[in-house]
Amino acid sequence: MSIPFLPLARRVPLVLAALLLAVPAARAEGVLLRLDDRAIRSAGIEAARVEPESGQTEFTLPGTVVVPPGQLTVIAAPAAGLIEALLAVPDELVTPGQPLARLRSTELIEAQRAYLEAAARENLSRQAQARDEQLFRERIIPERRVLTTRAEAAAARAVLDERTQLLALYGMAEEDLAALRDTRRIAPNLEVRAPGAGVILQRSVAVGERVANAAPLFQVAQLDPLWISVQVPIARVPALQHASRVVVPGQGAEGRVIRIGRSTDAATQSVTMTAEVTRGAAALRPGQVVGVAISIATNGSPQWRVPSAAVVRQRDRHWVFRRVPEGFQAVPVTVLSETAQSVSLSGRGLSAGDSVAVRGMVALLAEFADAAGG
Repeated sequence: MSIPFLPLARRVPLVLAALLLAVPAARAEGVLLRLDDRAIRSAGIEAARVEPESGQTEFTLPGTVVVPPGQLTVIAAPAAGLIEALLAVPDELVTPGQPLARLRSTELIEAQRAYLEAAARENLSRQAQARDEQLFRERIIPERRVLTTRAEAAAARAVLDERTQLLALYGMAEEDLAALRDTRRIAPNLEVRAPGAGVILQRSVAVGERVANAAPLFQVAQLDPLWISVQVPIARVPALQHASRVVVPGQGAEGRVIRIGRSTDAATQSVTMTAEVTRGAAALRPGQVVGVAISIATNGSPQWRVPSAAVVRQRDRHWVFRRVPEGFQAVPVTVLSETAQSVSLSGRGLSAGDSVAVRGMVALLAEFADAAGG
């Protein structure tokens, strides 16, 4: 059976957690452990002073620079064909409508032929409709005939619209369609153009390569703003807040927390936090690993620093044992940040001048389990 709670990582032996297995979290808060001085000495229990902290604190974690999904565009081949030329290179800044590649496609040739045929049929059906409408007004033909002509004209217009949309998907603009109608000259090549401004992050093809319809050619991104993805240890997640300030000290960039994940990575016991860079994004590159300093506000609660051995974890809560005249009292706390030697935490059950247990935790946890369970 797996133990559903652990002390702070590598701070307290694993055996201490087993003593908390039977402790109901709801009944543990404020439990008084009655121990006299002789029992405290014999159990090897020692206490250390609680040090007050004020203002904001921060901790630093590694993060990866990523492009927000809404700013990333994949440019695909509009038709199957042969790459004749590549007109842009990775890391190039492109503008809307800028040609990126030239493609020779038999599909394009067939689509233009079908368009010209549909245009001719639509023109013929339109003329036939106009003629029959006139004959019907003069009562020369019956209404059934003009209704049939109208339906045929509508069907021809629908086919022409379909062919027009297909050529638009292939990248032909309205002026290209007008030139095709006027000259009836079929072009074997088409240009793949950038749909918007951005930077080319990736090019997936080479000159002379045959590509299928919808095959990816380029990946274009807008690089301002950028996101930073950070894996935060689950013990530090309670201290995070939306809109908290983050700083990338080595790059002069800063931003704010926009998302705190709700799921935990089973392998690393961490939660994904996403920060948006609002200033200095030009100094960062997608895929870059950076150190991120995350600010933590006290939110008006008292903030304290204690030795790392003083904090234990029971299920989803952290606890310290505060020294009182009768012995020790279990106090729930919120961990804000931690180092190998100390932990910053908030807790209204602590005050200046308090002491908390840092040694002899096995004996205290045994008493804790008994007192909370009884």
